[in-house]
Amino acid sequence: MKQLLWTAHAALFYLFTLAVSSIPENFVPKAGRLAGQFMFHLLAGRRRVAIDNIRQSLRYMQLSPDWTCDLQTPEEIAREVFHNIGTSLVETCRLYQGKGENLLNSIEIRGREHYEAAKAQGKGIILLTGHCGNWELAALAFSHVFNAPMSVVARRQDNPYLNTMVEKMRNRYQNRIIYKDNAMRNMISVIRKNGIIGLLVDQAVFPEEGAMVSFLGRTAWSSKAPVVMARKTGAVILPIFPHREAGRHVITVYPACHFEFIDTDEGMAADVQHYSEYFEHFIIDHPTDWYWVHRRWKRAGEKV
Repeated sequence: MKQLLWTAHAALFYLFTLAVSSIPENFVPKAGRLAGQFMFHLLAGRRRVAIDNIRQSLRYMQLSPDWTCDLQTPEEIAREVFHNIGTSLVETCRLYQGKGENLLNSIEIRGREHYEAAKAQGKGIILLTGHCGNWELAALAFSHVFNAPMSVVARRQDNPYLNTMVEKMRNRYQNRIIYKDNAMRNMISVIRKNGIIGLLVDQAVFPEEGAMVSFLGRTAWSSKAPVVMARKTGAVILPIFPHREAGRHVITVYPACHFEFIDTDEGMAADVQHYSEYFEHFIIDHPTDWYWVHRRWKRAGEKV
């Protein structure tokens, strides 16, 4: 019975992506906004989480000299966040069906020199990113632009048939997936071959997996994995964030993180705080491009 359900689920997923990918390319932005508007009203629980998260962080962001957003309320920002999610959904369906070549070719890369400097060190690279812009597109675009295969850390889908379909899309342009079960050993293996790892580390983790940091004016648990990996392998930690700008995608590569590697709990927390500040600055600069719909501050005092 379970296999039958898995098969039906995978078939529906495939048909959905096929139907959405048939939308003419010039209608993708409008279709994406409509999809986002639909999700904004349909996913009431996620909408409330996003609005609450934004409300509790808004004053902190507005006080930053980097704040330039002209949206005034949490509801306005949340609505635009869902529009971006909807657009990413439509774009990703096209990618799944092999129709994303023009999208990939139109992406602007900023900060190429930071990637080239990291590559020249020959120690392997960990690309540090999060659920920003269209993160699925960004992973493919990086490999496509730089001809540099990337191993992306991801959670295995419970449905094996669906997992196979998603894996096929993510493996385009020579990319590979490292699943979270036994991820550390596989990541170290890639780094020791001077490879590239893609890590999404902007969600809440369990206390034993992270360090408590200040994030957008509130305390949050953030992953220790990038610091641990850099310590073990000497890999360069390179923050990289995609966002939407004037109807196109921009991927910005930032200068490498430099950790102190002080072997105490306080030293670890300081290094985790350091890389978390890259995420904070990005969100303040591009508040509608971040995935506000997850409970980023849970287990750190947030009421759930």
